[in-house]
Amino acid sequence: MSVNSLSFDVIIIGSGAAGLGLALSLPEHLNVAILSKLSMSEGSTYYAQGGISAVLDEVDTLDSHRRDTIKAGVGLCHEDIVELVVSKGKESIKWLMENNVEFSVDKNLRSKNKLHLTKEGGHSHRRVVHANDSTGKAVQTALSDQVVTRANIKIFEHHNVIDLATTSDTNSSEKKIVGCYVLDTKKDIVFSMQAPCITLATGGASKVYLYTSNPDVSTGDGIAMAWRAGCRVANMEFMQFHPTCLIHPEAKSFLISEAVRGEGGLLLRPDGTRFMPSFDNRAELAPRDIVARAIDHEMKRLGIPSVFLDISHRTAKFTKSHFPMLNERCLEFGFDMTKEPLPVVPAAHYTCGGVITDSNGLTDIAGLYAIGETAFTGLHGANRMASNSILECLVFAKQCSAHISDFFKTQPKKSNIKAWDDSQVINSDEAIVVSHNWAELQQFMWDYVGIVRTTKRLQRAKDRISLLKKEIDDYYGNFHVTSDFLELRNLVTAAELIVDSALLRKESRGLHFTLDFPNKDELFKKDTILKP
Repeated sequence: MSVNSLSFDVIIIGSGAAGLGLALSLPEHLNVAILSKLSMSEGSTYYAQGGISAVLDEVDTLDSHRRDTIKAGVGLCHEDIVELVVSKGKESIKWLMENNVEFSVDKNLRSKNKLHLTKEGGHSHRRVVHANDSTGKAVQTALSDQVVTRANIKIFEHHNVIDLATTSDTNSSEKKIVGCYVLDTKKDIVFSMQAPCITLATGGASKVYLYTSNPDVSTGDGIAMAWRAGCRVANMEFMQFHPTCLIHPEAKSFLISEAVRGEGGLLLRPDGTRFMPSFDNRAELAPRDIVARAIDHEMKRLGIPSVFLDISHRTAKFTKSHFPMLNERCLEFGFDMTKEPLPVVPAAHYTCGGVITDSNGLTDIAGLYAIGETAFTGLHGANRMASNSILECLVFAKQCSAHISDFFKTQPKKSNIKAWDDSQVINSDEAIVVSHNWAELQQFMWDYVGIVRTTKRLQRAKDRISLLKKEIDDYYGNFHVTSDFLELRNLVTAAELIVDSALLRKESRGLHFTLDFPNKDELFKKDTILKP
């Protein structure tokens, strides 16, 4: 069943910091649609605990932030993009405060409203602005409250985008965006939406793994849709694993913020001894790739289910004041972080690669943009430094907004989009096929394409992906689409891009570590670019 097509100037797919930041930055004469797969708040931004990096301390410098980012990225950061992003840190924080985001202040300082800055892995100074340990929630809530007041913005919650629609210019071979096909998951109907500008802000693809800190919506949708539409992607082998997720049967995707280590938390073996000083002179404050591999190494070497993160040597008052949400949630799971160490394991956390864009967020397709975790801007290189992600969302939301505003000065015409045709498909009575294939995908990606890889493991994963793709194609051609199926379809595409990229990089660098090529190789000091 289908309904008539809806028409907008700009469609934003995704409702996190990047998508909402863009919507609030666009001129109010533009007619804007925001599509959210679930409720507007259900995304990675809401669950971000740590903070946003910005140079605000007088002893800190932009050059220091730039150097730290480049060092963490292990030689693959695009220096012009790093310069752009770090230079916008202060104004990004100011913009958030103007939009009613309330950050933690340092009560020990005499000057009123001086923001409290914490330190995280890879940073040489305290430059992480935060709202206690629930920064993402503060950002998401404030921006959502602003968006709903804008008359030019229409919000579509529980709408899952199936695919993008493009056309080729009659005077050239250049593709341009014309719209997208959308599944209203509440009404179970598919319809088309037209727009000369679409921005993908759908987040990353960490749900491709069995263990992840991300919410269920992180299924690589924007990356997969852009790839199918004809966009290039880059550096998909660099999947960041956050070192410290709480391990507990009921603690699904519960992250223990890196700020805990920033404030003195220590990583311990079961016997209470530290191990990070043996792996890096920065110990617990080494970049995430190093810490995650160290934990993985100790778990495998000792045959243990987890290591432990301990901040009980700080006072209970300090811990409760700095980490109120973490402390409360840990108590719910039976752990008192003020008195005992927490069992933690690494979990898939952030997609450093994505859809290739320029400095304005523009992809290979005219009118199609990608921002936030969906995009590959060149900022993160082979490893994202902590708390640079929301900053990237905000900076590129502004960049994208300015470019779209200029685009509409030319008064672009909207092109017609074909109606969705599902007249030849039937409802499936085999939902078990989707759930089984999803479970299988997450398991072999964890086993074969995780923190430590080999060529043989990668090839095994590639073989399994080929079989899954065939089953998915058969399903797609015969049955009415569901939200679970669309997510599985996108995850399999993301998995294929990760594996193909990893097979091409015959070295170990940053987040990509392979036992077959355990050292860095200058021949591979370049981006891994895949073309459809």
